[in-house]
Amino acid sequence: ELAEQLFGILITLEKHYKDMCDTEFTIEQGKLWMLQTRIGKRTAAAALKIAADMVTEGLITKNEAVQRIDPEQLDQLLHPQFDPKAKVAVLTKGLNASPGAAVGKVVFDAETAEEMAEKGEKVILTRWETTPDDLHGMVAAQGILTSHGGKTSHAAVVARGMGKPCVCGADAMLVDAKNKVFSVDGTQVREGEIISIDGTTGRVVIGEVALVPPTPTKEFDLILGWADQIRRLGVRTNADTPEDAEKARRFGAEGIGLCRTEHMFLGDRLPIVQQMILAKSKEEEDDALQKLLRVQRDDFLGIFKAMDGLPVTIRLLDPPLHEFLPNPTDLKVEITRMEMSGAPAAEIAPKQELLDSVEKMAEMNPMLGLRGCRLGIMHPELYKMQVRAIMQAACQFKKEGGNPKVEIMIPLVAIVNELNTLRAESESVVAEVIAATGVDVDYKIGTMIEIPRAAITADEIATVADFFSFGTNDLTQMAFGFSRDDIEAKFLPRYLERKILPRNPFETIDEGVAKLVAMGCENGRKTNPDLKLGVCGEHGGDPDSVKKFHEIGLTYV
Repeated sequence: ELAEQLFGILITLEKHYKDMCDTEFTIEQGKLWMLQTRIGKRTAAAALKIAADMVTEGLITKNEAVQRIDPEQLDQLLHPQFDPKAKVAVLTKGLNASPGAAVGKVVFDAETAEEMAEKGEKVILTRWETTPDDLHGMVAAQGILTSHGGKTSHAAVVARGMGKPCVCGADAMLVDAKNKVFSVDGTQVREGEIISIDGTTGRVVIGEVALVPPTPTKEFDLILGWADQIRRLGVRTNADTPEDAEKARRFGAEGIGLCRTEHMFLGDRLPIVQQMILAKSKEEEDDALQKLLRVQRDDFLGIFKAMDGLPVTIRLLDPPLHEFLPNPTDLKVEITRMEMSGAPAAEIAPKQELLDSVEKMAEMNPMLGLRGCRLGIMHPELYKMQVRAIMQAACQFKKEGGNPKVEIMIPLVAIVNELNTLRAESESVVAEVIAATGVDVDYKIGTMIEIPRAAITADEIATVADFFSFGTNDLTQMAFGFSRDDIEAKFLPRYLERKILPRNPFETIDEGVAKLVAMGCENGRKTNPDLKLGVCGEHGGDPDSVKKFHEIGLTYV
């Protein structure tokens, strides 16, 4: 009788709260006493199942079910995690830069990571900070660990794009890449030793921690399907390869919002890029550009095929060219060693010549220097090559029966005349390709709004843009005057602790930066009512920021 009474009360509570309840009761001298009840805690998989079951039972609506899911919980179902039962001794903590957990042998350079991975060994690429040169090692590694950089550093952004765990800015770590060791408070970890990293919490552990594999459930797809029915904002992916594009499409992406072409310049293509940058004659430069045209065209063709019928926004080259050249300090060390070992002058001369070129290109502040559209204006042949590769791939795909939807994005525009100039040059290349192939492909040309001046003068820029994509990483950096790679380790923790800032502005959009985005949208639509508006900064993946973008009225994140 008491059991029946208890279950009746539990059903009443569940129907009243319309949720799974954690309930306490006792029985004294044959009488049931209810002590307390509250909404019960649950794992991500349980949250999805409970929400789906309650819709089936008619207790809640699909809208309510979707709103009950914590977006960050979904990451638990998509990435490996440390086994919650495992006892771990944390060596150090960094920033939880990309979710998931990984176990592997410590390696200190990309080449070793690639070599060991090819032999079937699992590795964690450990660096002071990663650069585009490290991309092949990042691809090969199970996870990435750096002692410097924030959540929008190269390591963090690339790792998130690949879905790999990453811990950044673990500044208690002293990384000695030359001697292949890192240390934390006297504890040394040498290359080849096993460590475990937790990109969800930022923990770094010596030794192997048991991992729980990702477990997406049938309710996962069901509830995301309900979200698709309800939402207004479009959702695109960041993808730079056909493989990433295919995977994103399987997960429901409605196109590519940012394809970074600089990632196509790395790996075995790096020598061609260096040939182009260091060319001593027009013939040598043209030869390198033709080689790059062929490989980029193949890349774009694969991406258009993966996204057949969906928009693909391709950003023309953004980083400064010196990022594709060797580090000047490394070159100086190499030259000094060659001199000390008595190497012939003829062998040293090319290295010295390369160092001279790198030093000529050096800038005091490369983030504010010769990059983005400024590159296209100073080196028009570079952007023309990229536009030609994009359009040749699109025309070829259309000829094969496909439906490419091309969006060419010109980055770092601050002045309407920059976009005017580069749009005119791009359109002349597009016309040439269409005339040569006999295939007409629709295309759009737009820009990334990432400089405050561009947001303020968006009404002018919109007259020559088909779309805006807000690059909120740079927009935040330039609005605040913060260096995003430095502040998270240097002074941001103190700002948060003293409540000078309510939260990290590189994680969740700041109110002031959001006003710039809103201003850019409002001004842009005044002169171009059909303007499509997206966000391709890191904030596009942050739930609180997405809510703000929804209120502002963007087209997609």
